[in-house]
Amino acid sequence: MKPTGLLICTAIIVPAIFLGLVLSIVLLFEPTPDPADCGPAVSVSMSDDTKVDGYSTEQLTNAAAIINAGKTLNLSAKGQMISMMAALGESGLRVLDIGDGAGPDSRGLFQQRDNGAWGSYADRISPTISAVNFVRALQKVDGWELLEPSLAGNKVQRNADPYHYQRYWPEAVKLVQALSNSKFSLQGSDCAIPGQSGAGDDYPWKNSPTWLQIGANAASTSPLGMYYRECVDFALWRVNQQMGSTGAPFKFLNGTFRPDGQGLGSALTWKAGWDAKGWPAGSTPRVGAVVWYAPGAGGADPNFGHVAVVKEVKDNGTYVEEGYNGNPAPADHSYYTRTVTNSVPSAFLYLPTQEEKK
Repeated sequence: MKPTGLLICTAIIVPAIFLGLVLSIVLLFEPTPDPADCGPAVSVSMSDDTKVDGYSTEQLTNAAAIINAGKTLNLSAKGQMISMMAALGESGLRVLDIGDGAGPDSRGLFQQRDNGAWGSYADRISPTISAVNFVRALQKVDGWELLEPSLAGNKVQRNADPYHYQRYWPEAVKLVQALSNSKFSLQGSDCAIPGQSGAGDDYPWKNSPTWLQIGANAASTSPLGMYYRECVDFALWRVNQQMGSTGAPFKFLNGTFRPDGQGLGSALTWKAGWDAKGWPAGSTPRVGAVVWYAPGAGGADPNFGHVAVVKEVKDNGTYVEEGYNGNPAPADHSYYTRTVTNSVPSAFLYLPTQEEKK
């Protein structure tokens, strides 16, 4: 069948016998990966000569107290960076002794309220004690490791805007790097923000033969159960990657994604698959969300539709999507990016760690 339209994508339902054999072998030799957490807690490594552009000695001393609190409570490095991000967003790493309109009784690095949950006034203005209390509260949040950092921090802070802290994440990473012996990357590593795209074309099977090259058989399918280098296989790779599953055995497969046992299938059925799994969908682009085109929408294939992934959201009502097999031959079955108007796709399919920003 010759595909038509601008956005081209094909489907695969892999034979169960083949998948069962592959997965049984993989399960014997590969451990299940843990959720990405950037590794264990880091220790402060700084001296009187330590300088970080844009930050005073007072701010760096407070930042060190936050890192130490995480280390003391065996918080992961990602958790230490979330703690830093929250303090940056609340106080700019200063011990504030005044509140604001929303919280006139808020005090300290984390602007903790006088409601009995954060200790005494002395506790709330103590960099060490307030940081320890923040960390303890974060550790009680179920599944915080898989949330976007801003959402995780907000589960503790309860800011009116759950994405208030997002802008402070790069600075939080920079500070933890500067005040310890560890280095982290925001892209392509365990420190990547869940919901954030990887570093460009990091699809693991970019050089594998397509079904057009070797025929529609099991040998042309990836470990995820889709044809290599199709839009659906790339999108499902991103879903796994963003949920902390970056190696076999992958957590989300074509044949096991839906709880009712049906295959996730072609792009045509992805919205139904999302609904069957109980994952949210909406009309607002969020970085890392799957872009779903119904058949014929936005130039998608009239039979199968198309899926891609939101790579970047712009302020002018557009976003950048990334994917595979979104261009006509000879540029098909390869990585692409394009800028799209928000109203073109049929829906955005969110991961359970994402929320639609109103």
